[in-house]
Amino acid sequence: MSEDFSNGKRGAVITPDPNKVRITIRLDGNIIEHFKEKVNLAGGGNYQTLINDALHKHILTSDASFEDAMRKVFREELKLMDEDMKQFIRDEMKLTG
Repeated sequence: MSEDFSNGKRGAVITPDPNKVRITIRLDGNIIEHFKEKVNLAGGGNYQTLINDALHKHILTSDASFEDAMRKVFREELKLMDEDMKQFIRDEMKLTG
């Protein structure tokens, strides 16, 4: 045997991304198969990355929906306020913003 592994190191060859956290999670089999199939159709990749991307997208979409809902509530409340109160809020926002 010509390979010499005496200076070899155990463990991961590629340093893990410090922004990622290793967890154990149980998902339905059809979820895993869905993402593995997407990777297969794309010609390769990592199904875990696709799951991570899907979760990111969900968070961004959920946050945007919440922000839209809050803006709608504020607009409706502003319609009900009298003009003096609206001016007070505008002035306060200029001081803090």
